[in-house]
Parts: sequence; C-alpha cells; structure tokens
Amino acid sequence: MTTPERAKFTRVMLKISGEALMGDLGYGLHPPTVERIAREVKIVHDLGVEICMVIGGGNIFRGLQGSAQGMERTTADYMGMLATVMNALAMQSALEKIGVFCRVISAIRMDEVAEPYIRRRAVRHLEKKRVCIFAAGTGNPYFTTDTAATLRANEMACEAIFKGTKVDGVYDKDPIKYPDAKRFESVTYDEVLAQHLGVMDASAIALARDNNLPIIVFSLDEPGGFKGILAGEGTYTTVHG
Repeated sequence: MTTPERAKFTRVMLKISGEALMGDLGYGLHPPTVERIAREVKIVHDLGVEICMVIGGGNIFRGLQGSAQGMERTTADYMGMLATVMNALAMQSALEKIGVFCRVISAIRMDEVAEPYIRRRAVRHLEKKRVCIFAAGTGNPYFTTDTAATLRANEMACEAIFKGTKVDGVYDKDPIKYPDAKRFESVTYDEVLAQHLGVMDASAIALARDNNLPIIVFSLDEPGGFKGILAGEGTYTTVHG
C-alpha cells in the first residue's frame, strides 16, 4: 500500500458534523453510518497518520436552534456541547470495536466518561498512535465545533483540517439546490469570508488564516474518500492563504 502523502500529513484534524452520523434518519445516531466512518478513519490510521477528531452535535441538539426558540443562549450552547460528547462516545465505541485505540477528551469535565482536556497529555496520546476525539467544543458558549476543531488543530500542531461534508468541496452556492453551482479547486480564507461561502463560521476561518492552517473540504460519503484525499486524489477544495 503506497502512501505518497505520508510525509506531508503526519497529523491531521478530521472535522465532521453531527448530521453526518444520522445516515438516512432525521435525528440521532445511525450505528451503521457511525461504523462506516470509523472504518474510513481506521484506513488512514493504519497508514501511520495521527488523527484528531471533532464531531458536531447537530444530530441531537443545536444550541442556535434552541436559542431561536426562546431558550437562553448559554444554556442552549451547553446542551449542544453535551450532544457532541454523546457523538464522541459513539465514535469511540465504533473505533475500538475495529481495533483502533482512542480517547475521548472533553473540554467540560465529566471524568467518568471522558478525559479532561490537557494539551500535553493529548499530544502524548497522538504520539502513541491513539485517535483523539475532542468533545464539548471549546468548553465555552458562543463558539461552534468548527472553531473548536480549528483551535484544537492548532494546539495539536496538525498540518491540516479535513472537513468531511455531504458535498465534494466548496461551491459558490448550494449544489443540492442549484445544479449550476460552481466548485472551487482552491479558495483563500479571505474569499471564504467575503463571499460567505459557508465552509466554517467566520471565527474558525479567521483562526485558521492567522495560523496558516489549510482546510481541505471533501465528501465523507465517498467510500475510501478520506484516504484518497490524503493522497491528493479525488475531488476536494483547499482553503488556504
């Protein structure tokens, strides 16, 4: 098995939405989908790549939606953070079932189910080839899991963020609604912000830009897609400086 990009990417952040775990369900977790994504992660892990993960919580609870329905924003955001812990535990279970050692590391202390976030300990886990799943966002309300993924990627010295989505890159408009949508091969951080392209929220893009951290957007629905993108194959969009 050849790994042409192995030297280029030795440590990466995989960011996926909570909705990616729903499969065809309208809510919650679809275990076969969780297991399929876990297998994608294992393929890359077996190549020797050190993997961090952040999973959103939108399949269970989204803080902004709760806030829009009259709930106090801070409380709604904390509920959203707890949803990400549930998703992280599900992914941990799926990974360990197929022989991948991993740790769920929570920004909110809940010692019975996850480790507290200590940067040096997390780095050590990665060095020991354990997958680190960072849960509970940044531990603060008003910050999304996109921002949490960018923050942790910088702290862990990841070389890129791989954002797995439903589409195979960044488009000028929603390709599901508009068949004439144009896909970008690459786009700059400033273009993403100026054109409101919706790759990640503005604070995450700004944090990536300030630290020159590339974001690679690809389709998580493509079998073998994660490994292929790491090798520079397939269809994707790179967000860079």
